[in-house]
Amino acid sequence: MRIILCGFGVVGQSLAKLLASRADDLYKKYSIKPKVVAVSDSKGYIIDKQGVNLIKTIESKQKFGTITKYHDNNKYDYSSSNLIDNIESDILIETTPSNYEDAEPGMTNIITAMKKKMHVISVNKGPLALAFPSLTEMARHNKIILRFSGTVGGGTPILNYAKNSLYGEKILSFSGILNGTTNYILTKIEHGMTFNSALADARKKGYVEANESLDLDGLDSAAKLVILANWIMGMKVTLSDISINGIRNINQNDIRTASKNHCVLKLISQCNQKLNVGLQEIHHNDPLCVDGTLNAISFTSEHSGTQTIIGHGAGGIETASSIIRDMINIKQNIPNNEI
Repeated sequence: MRIILCGFGVVGQSLAKLLASRADDLYKKYSIKPKVVAVSDSKGYIIDKQGVNLIKTIESKQKFGTITKYHDNNKYDYSSSNLIDNIESDILIETTPSNYEDAEPGMTNIITAMKKKMHVISVNKGPLALAFPSLTEMARHNKIILRFSGTVGGGTPILNYAKNSLYGEKILSFSGILNGTTNYILTKIEHGMTFNSALADARKKGYVEANESLDLDGLDSAAKLVILANWIMGMKVTLSDISINGIRNINQNDIRTASKNHCVLKLISQCNQKLNVGLQEIHHNDPLCVDGTLNAISFTSEHSGTQTIIGHGAGGIETASSIIRDMINIKQNIPNNEI
């Protein structure tokens, strides 16, 4: 299984560690022999058709801040999309940062890979948030598999649960907490912190995106809502179809009002008759009333009632584990062991 890995931040490095440590296990259990033939980061790329030394790549990134010191004879003739176009591979793994303006460079990377008949695993939410219907249609047209289980819930298999564990059921609606950072901030405010103090604490712990608007203004939650609505409910929606309100305007009066109603305020992403992200009062006894960085989502089905899945959201190793799941899924769905 030849792999091109675009993006070598926390998730990319975590994946490299997993692939290096689990090589024997993946072959014995799933007949997968992953071979990363190219890796790119924001400053360049490395190519080794015999397989990149993943540990050496991590060491280069940690020591120099880039993978380009991996060896001395790198020639940087390609952009990441040209790299994909010029290197033979079975799977593209796209882990570059999410961009909700034009989804680049992830969008071009994914489209280029699909045109070359590569299967795609993306943990980059940008392209899916802006163009989910067209990307899934392109995947069908090119007869390749597009997987993205790490885009929602990190290592918690929210997408797989709704798609597989509730297979045969008709899901009528769902709602949940899809952003652990805002949930952490709201938990701290509930316990007496001001918004600014809670935000500073979340920053200190590394929970907040470099572009904090993605968390605070609800964009990250909305992107995940788009993916869920399309994948689980069969909708054809993009980010522009979501009503989005974040948490910036919350204050202690709001917290006290909710408390009088035996509730707490949570940033809820909801798919019912409408798609929206915003603050809602959640009763203390509601399964969605989770603290800290936890994610929680409740699915209401026609016959099974409401079921809730709770788990940790984003994290390097958690998200990397979801990529491994997607790799196994692709392998199992390819006829005649072609990869």
